Amino acid sequence: MLRIGIVGAGIMGRGNALSLSGRTDVEITAVTSRSDESAGQLADEIAERGAPRPVVHPDLPTLLADESVDAVVLTTPDDLHGDMMVRAAEAGKHILVEKPMTTSVAEADAAVKAIRENGVVAMCLFNHRWVPAYAQAHELLAELGEGAVAYARKDDTIFVPTEMLSWADRTTCAWFLSSHDIDLVSWLLRDQVRRVYATARWGKLRSLGIDTPDAIQIQAEYSRGAVATFESAWIYPNTFPTTVDSYVAVVAEDGVVQLDRQKENVVLAKPDGYSYPRNMLQRVMHGIPAGAYADAIAHWVDCCRTGREPLITIESSRDVTAVLEAAHLSIETRQPVDVSMLVA
Repeated sequence: MLRIGIVGAGIMGRGNALSLSGRTDVEITAVTSRSDESAGQLADEIAERGAPRPVVHPDLPTLLADESVDAVVLTTPDDLHGDMMVRAAEAGKHILVEKPMTTSVAEADAAVKAIRENGVVAMCLFNHRWVPAYAQAHELLAELGEGAVAYARKDDTIFVPTEMLSWADRTTCAWFLSSHDIDLVSWLLRDQVRRVYATARWGKLRSLGIDTPDAIQIQAEYSRGAVATFESAWIYPNTFPTTVDSYVAVVAEDGVVQLDRQKENVVLAKPDGYSYPRNMLQRVMHGIPAGAYADAIAHWVDCCRTGREPLITIESSRDVTAVLEAAHLSIETRQPVDVSMLVA
């Protein structure tokens, strides 16, 4: 039985708790959050699913000192992950962290060092690698020769930065959205980004008092010559039929793979609107949590129990952070940035 403490009781904390609650080999033993009320509500929800009610701790140090916690799931805002991972690793706890791993290379390198020195299992939850179509694309591309060009779009409705996230001004659409796509495309291409040039647009969100870009576009060069575009925006109107518009394409020397997730096999029309319900990442099927999110978490749980290295290494997630830090530096300087220049 892997005993888990959840850090953060927002949307991601609840999503992780739901995915974990369907497993017989784990128990959520502790919860903490900036809001005691939210932490208590999450503990109540876990108990309502038939599990023992986890202890609600006032802060992270108290949770890490709890001997009934073997592993932590970090679901806090993007900019808080780094120090939390270091503390968890030094406390000997296995780690699952929401994407992005960190928002600085220095913090990522400190986390990698602490994780490796303390021998804990750690994984960043880039769950897209468990979307069946994406996993199949990884296999198909192995037979299509060298990658030539890739395009990845992940755009959200304005609901996300204005209503879903209270901390949107502490991150950007690229950190929040393109982190998924950089991990995914780099995995599909079996290569690493070496140089980026990025541009951003401000306006709509600033007019609403949220100081973060409306959209960011990253041009990336890979070490073996492939080029890629990563687009992120979060000002789609809320009338768009999905909260996120997601599309990936990879052109290789001997073929093309296209992956369109705008519709996930279901179209719903009701008197008050038209939508494409989401089901690939998270769903409850016959009362059991399922989908790529649950599958990724199950993989991490298995690695914690066996000591195996996760499919997503903590070093590869550090590389995603490096690409994004380089992209934001490029936005500031209006110059290309070599990713290798970014060291702790």
